[in-house]
Amino acid sequence: MGALDGIRVIEMAGLAPVPYCGMILADFGADVVRVDRVGAPALDLLARGKRSVALNMKDPKGVATLLRLLDGADVLIDPFRPGVMERLGAGPELACARNPRLVYARLTGYGQTGPYANMAGHDIDYIAISGALSLIGRHGEKPLAPVNLLGDFAGGGMACAMGIGFALVERARSRKGQVIDAAMVDGAAHLASFLFKFRGIGHWSDERGTNFLDGAAPFYDTYRTKDDKFVAVGAIEPQFYAALLKGLGLDAGKMPAQNDRAHWAETAKRFTDIFASKTRQEWCIIFDGTDACVAPVLGLGEVGDHTHNRARSLLVEGEGGLEPAAAPRLSRTPGVGGRPRPKVGEHTRAVLGEAGLTSAEIEALLKGGAAGAA
Repeated sequence: MGALDGIRVIEMAGLAPVPYCGMILADFGADVVRVDRVGAPALDLLARGKRSVALNMKDPKGVATLLRLLDGADVLIDPFRPGVMERLGAGPELACARNPRLVYARLTGYGQTGPYANMAGHDIDYIAISGALSLIGRHGEKPLAPVNLLGDFAGGGMACAMGIGFALVERARSRKGQVIDAAMVDGAAHLASFLFKFRGIGHWSDERGTNFLDGAAPFYDTYRTKDDKFVAVGAIEPQFYAALLKGLGLDAGKMPAQNDRAHWAETAKRFTDIFASKTRQEWCIIFDGTDACVAPVLGLGEVGDHTHNRARSLLVEGEGGLEPAAAPRLSRTPGVGGRPRPKVGEHTRAVLGEAGLTSAEIEALLKGGAAGAA
């Protein structure tokens, strides 16, 4: 039994953030029904554990069918720009009037309001105006986008899933749903809350690459090893730094003070030379089991082979190979990962039947092109 058993989610098919949000909910037991376009290719790689209904939203009968699904749903996840669902005839005002318990989650880049609300954008744009992108990169170099993890998935999909959870908890008290405005700009900025606060008290510089967490400090950085691989070092606390020096074979008494910025470049050069003298595996043998805060930088293809990750079953077998297991881990109602992805329209008949449509009504929708089935 999953934590979200009994929760019905309607997910309008979209790009990465919404499918990820839906996948989180599905992993923990929600019945997530993805609404695909009739005849659409099955491109959603984050659809594990979901079901698929194919509807033609350009057909009034397709829209009417969606509204029938929403009448019995707990959550809708909307991936479109502001106003699109309203133009389709399934906006929150109408849907929530029909089903006052509906949690209507709208996940966009810039949010439902503001001058940028209707502009196109992608992860890199959203994290740019959130301030988060300015934090990432080397001193004197241009900002470096962390692929699309920060906006799409952390500030977008995961934050939206968290908002849905909050709304469902509140609904248990009020018996009323609500509309969620989940913007990736908001989420990315929120992830940087600590650094906004740090800057506010004068402990963080806007000059990228000069702070102790962004590459300036030799004890918080990555280093190339003899075999052209990398290790990550995060020895911030004095006792961890002492363990790092010991592993590197350095005499702490002959080294500059850890937080003496005037010698950081010199210390970094020394660390660089030493780490380059051994392979990554040799360094793992030295540092594993210590508090030096040194870890290997693993490629995606290496993650499943690491001893710690194997012990925790970090990856599970899914379609197309290994993929991350459900997270976080709940003791009584854990999530389940690795389940198969649906074909477009694979569950159309079953889901529409659950919504109260008769077999004749379903077949008429299929024949008329308002719905499709695999």
